[in-house]
Amino acid sequence: QVQLVESGGGLVQAGGSLRLSCAASGSIFSIYTMGWYRQAPGNQRELVATITKDGSTNYAHSVKGRFIISRDNAKNTVYLQMNSLEPEDTAVYYCNINILAGTVWGQGTLVTVSS
Repeated sequence: QVQLVESGGGLVQAGGSLRLSCAASGSIFSIYTMGWYRQAPGNQRELVATITKDGSTNYAHSVKGRFIISRDNAKNTVYLQMNSLEPEDTAVYYCNINILAGTVWGQGTLVTVSS
């Protein structure tokens, strides 16, 4: 069984920064794509950023240039550095990994950006 533990969410003022972490543990042989998604109240879950095993990244247009996704394959961990945060970034952020057995989701961590 694979588990994801997310951390780093919280309350920050607009213009500030936060760094999210997501560590995977359990029966993991190889992690393919890792990513972050978010869901604001009343909205559908949306992609924020993904990163492949070899480091290729993809970002939502709304966060490009402000957020940076990275991963440490030795630690089975993915990070999301969020800079220049805006109130519109307020959401529950979910970690997601793709392994041979399928897709695994984290429990979510709340990010609140005050204006």
